[in-house]
Parts: sequence; C-alpha cells; structure tokens
Amino acid sequence: MFPQRIVQQSLRRLAVHNPSAVRTTVGRFAAPAAVATGNYAQFRYAATVAPVNLETTEPKEILAKQRLNRPVSPHLTIYKPQITWYASMSNRIAGTILSGSLYIFVTAYLVSPLLGWHLESASLAAAFGALPFAAKAATKFTLALPFTFHAFNGVRHLIWDMGKQFTNQQIIRTGFTVVGLSVASALYLAFMV
Repeated sequence: MFPQRIVQQSLRRLAVHNPSAVRTTVGRFAAPAAVATGNYAQFRYAATVAPVNLETTEPKEILAKQRLNRPVSPHLTIYKPQITWYASMSNRIAGTILSGSLYIFVTAYLVSPLLGWHLESASLAAAFGALPFAAKAATKFTLALPFTFHAFNGVRHLIWDMGKQFTNQQIIRTGFTVVGLSVASALYLAFMV
C-alpha cells in the first residue's frame, strides 16, 4: 500500500509540472497513470442487437443460441502426448488405487467379525498360499506396481522441489526412468520375494 501511494504522489507531481510528458510516456504503459491523467479512457459502445422479446421466445432457446456463439476450448486430443501427462495421471491414479484399496481392506477387516468373514492374517496367508504360482505373481505384481510407481514418482517430485532436473530433456529422462524402475521393482517384488 505504501509504495503504491508513493508512485501515485510522484505521478501527480509530475502531472502538475509537465502534464503532456505524463500523457505521452507514462499514460501508455501504466493503467493507473492513464486513468489519473485522463488519457485512454474506456468507452463502452451501445449494443446494436435488437432486443429480445421474452414473451415470444423461450429462455432455453436464447441460451442455446448463446452457447452456439461461445468459443470451444481445446482438449487433450489436440496436444501431442508427453511423458509428463502420463506420469502425472498415473501418479494420481496410483495414489487413488493405493488409498482406496487400503480404506476398503481396513473397513472389511474391521467389520469382518460382525459379518462372520475370516480376514485374519492366518486365513489370508493360507488362502494366498493355496493359489497357483502364476496367480500369486500376478496378484503381487498388481499390488506392487502402483506402490512402486507412486514411490518413485514421489522421489522425482522431491527432486523437483529442490529445484533440480527441470529442463525438458531431464524431465523426459526422469519420467521414463521412473516408469522403468517401477516396472522392474514390481517384477522383482512379484517373482523374487
């Protein structure tokens, strides 16, 4: 507030001593100075469209005609796909999958005694142990991939928070690195552990 007052007072003093200089130089660049000097006043011209008779025209028809004249904003289909969007979308989806599955499992675990379900650790381990190897690996990979991707992409964001790896090539390289590390570590967790 204080610097703004200083600027206003100095512009007023300049306008009193040399009004034409203020109008030609400052008035073109600074909107407050233009308004203060009376230069570049805004005008709004009268509409030349005939008034609409609301008794004969339905309001929904008027709205539909107005919507036809509105500009259409571009959507994702006109842009070239990049690793930055895919990584951003996948990070949000992975976080939602992780948190959603945690909430669902915890809620089911808490209400299982009331409903007669057997979600104790021993019964879960026995049920998982009875699965064939391919089903075990697929289940572990499906659970590990969102976790590893979200974790590695979180590290990528922490690096960005430090102000590093911000050039286009570095962002692309770190994006593909996160994807590669995520898939490799999810495969390791699925088959080796």
